Amino acid sequence: MFTLVRSRARTAALALSAVAALAFGTTTMTGATAAPAPTKQGPTSVAYVEVNNNSMLNVGKYTLANGGGNVFDVAVIFAANINYDTGTKAAYLYFNENVQRVLDNAATEIRPLQQKGIKVVLSVLGNHQGAGFANFPSQQAASAFAKQLSDTVTKYGLDGIDFDDEYAEYGNNGTGQPNDSSFVNLVTALRANMPDKIISLYNIGPAASRLSYGGVDVSSKFDYAWNPYYGSWQVPGIALPKSKLSPAAVEIGRTSQSTVADLARRTVSEGYGVYLTYNLDGADRGADVSAFTRELYGSDAVYTP
Repeated sequence: MFTLVRSRARTAALALSAVAALAFGTTTMTGATAAPAPTKQGPTSVAYVEVNNNSMLNVGKYTLANGGGNVFDVAVIFAANINYDTGTKAAYLYFNENVQRVLDNAATEIRPLQQKGIKVVLSVLGNHQGAGFANFPSQQAASAFAKQLSDTVTKYGLDGIDFDDEYAEYGNNGTGQPNDSSFVNLVTALRANMPDKIISLYNIGPAASRLSYGGVDVSSKFDYAWNPYYGSWQVPGIALPKSKLSPAAVEIGRTSQSTVADLARRTVSEGYGVYLTYNLDGADRGADVSAFTRELYGSDAVYTP
């Protein structure tokens, strides 16, 4: 059986009480200027990191034996949350204490990756409170949340936002059910706010199936979309070129190395441009990582602690 969604420590988000109040002042942190990285040919490799348990810096510890390029091109901070304020009846962006720590220590947790040429993106996930990307009641409400997202990207010098429409539990706290305009309004506003940043889609949930409304299709506003089922092959149902899609999805250390290699081989043979990995931890995963780098880039991976 496929691993449906993530076996991640997501429930810990509810137990952690550090609410990010997003008090944006006049000072912002800007992204680091990337040093020229050794070039590599092949698909874009993505690594989700569960920051409740692991360091973002692990993403930068893998290079290719042939040429020295970074194994991973995009590192995803997993995960911030979309929460619901029952007083104001509005969604707001929430960071548990571990996500907040990464953001507050961007100089040591994020900039070292960016200086290697690795993009750092913040994933946003539902939190069982009824608020989600698919049930904003108005364009104004969607735009307000989009501003919280883009302000966060600016404040902490991030490279973009990843949408993961799971665990919203639509209807909780008197919230509405998914509607057709919500996600279209949200993505449209976010892209207008940050035209040159990454917007990616973890292809799951009501939002992922509501990409068009009122003659507006937001598919082209995404930089990437990927399969959410680890250990499987599934082409995301979004009108993007193959170069921006990852039908392959693997969980490092749990998906067998033979499956990891098979999915990487298929990625290349069928002309897709992205390869998604989840749950990179602090152990030496050189063998697991090499299982896909050999197929994607013709090289083993080197782990440097």
